[in-house]
Amino acid sequence: MTTSTGCLHAGGALHLISSPDNKTLGGFDSRRRSVFYGIASRPASVSFDRRRHRNLEIKAAGSTYGNYFRVTTFGESHGGGVGCVIDGCPPRLTLSEADIQEELDRRRPGQSRITTPRKETDTCKIYSGVSEGLTTGSPIMVSVPNTDQRGGVCYGKFNGLHDDYKEMSTAYRPSHADATYDFKYGIRSVQGGGRSSARETIGRVAAGAVAKKILKKFAGTEILAYVSQVYKVVLPEGLVDHETLTLDQIESNIVRCPDPEYAEKMIAAIDTVRVRGDSVGGVVTCIVRGAPRGLGSPVFDKLEAELAKGILSLPASKGFEFGSGFAGTFLTGSEHNDEFYTDDSGRIRTRTNRSGGIQGGISNGEVMYMRAAFKPTSTIGRKQNTVTRDKLDMELIARGRHDPCVVPRAVPMVEAQVALVLVDQLMAQYAQCQMFPINPALQEPLQGPKLQPELAGLPV
Repeated sequence: MTTSTGCLHAGGALHLISSPDNKTLGGFDSRRRSVFYGIASRPASVSFDRRRHRNLEIKAAGSTYGNYFRVTTFGESHGGGVGCVIDGCPPRLTLSEADIQEELDRRRPGQSRITTPRKETDTCKIYSGVSEGLTTGSPIMVSVPNTDQRGGVCYGKFNGLHDDYKEMSTAYRPSHADATYDFKYGIRSVQGGGRSSARETIGRVAAGAVAKKILKKFAGTEILAYVSQVYKVVLPEGLVDHETLTLDQIESNIVRCPDPEYAEKMIAAIDTVRVRGDSVGGVVTCIVRGAPRGLGSPVFDKLEAELAKGILSLPASKGFEFGSGFAGTFLTGSEHNDEFYTDDSGRIRTRTNRSGGIQGGISNGEVMYMRAAFKPTSTIGRKQNTVTRDKLDMELIARGRHDPCVVPRAVPMVEAQVALVLVDQLMAQYAQCQMFPINPALQEPLQGPKLQPELAGLPV
């Protein structure tokens, strides 16, 4: 029987040649740069040419975001550590570990009674890409060690595992990623959920801190998120003024709701389920002020589409709304449309903002606002029915340390993910539409007016 061969290398492409009667199944002739197809009477087996295996290149899937500002996160919940590699950061940006640590401190565990009791300082270290306080343009690696992990040495066996994970090594937690990781990979990291743990977001928040700094320095863009719902406690629409909202207001309480009265109600709702070993979900609202016009690349990379992808890639996220969202379906066109006018400075603006700062997939300069829904934490301390890897029925009471509600710590995660989307789109807009002189009658410079002199060859 003839065996298919395949080789992916720098000088050629993948070749597939197979079938018992030597008929071509399909392939690519790298010398002639042509595609050819044929018919095979049986399914072909595929193997790689061992003489060229060292040149084989396979892209890792699912751990990298961005085209121009590319971020790859790494690490697992109870491994040695977590972090990120940032590729594409502009050079000569002032950057220190303190810039990143400020954001990491907002998402770290053990902050209060309504978060996981796991104790981690989440102290970051920059290993590359920064010299004498300035970015060099080369990849930036940021790493954070795990110091309070409860690990083990086995996958799927009791031996060597901490007590918190012995049962969970064989039993699937309802609504958790345990089962689907097994379905996909045939193996999983048992301790703490491994890669599916929210601990992965440390890398995003670290990279998001850099992205936030670029956006603020270059365009004056500010990103703020806050908790607008916990369980059945819903912050009324319009109670928070998005034009004047500050970070201090958000950080004034442990649930990160800027309204003190509703913050207390939300904390009480979390406390009620926490003492029962249960959990609740909620909603995080995020706003963006001062975003440049023109961000977003129709048709497949519309700005709200990229934001939706980024937000829905966060752990426990279950829904995304932009602008008027689903509520807009209850309005007529005349009620929903944002009418244009020219303000006192001669800028074209909209009188209302039901579009949420994006129209046609492109930012229009108004305040962006969006909402992300997060489900109740899957791992709870109450008895639930489930099955084992061996397909046996059992009852499970999950152990370990988990948030009774994820939304207070999801706030900096949402901000970071939005920043990663916006900085990538900012670079795309700069590269495509502002390489040559802009049309001043219709376009605006991407830079914030007060910041342009600072960018004239000087460190920012």
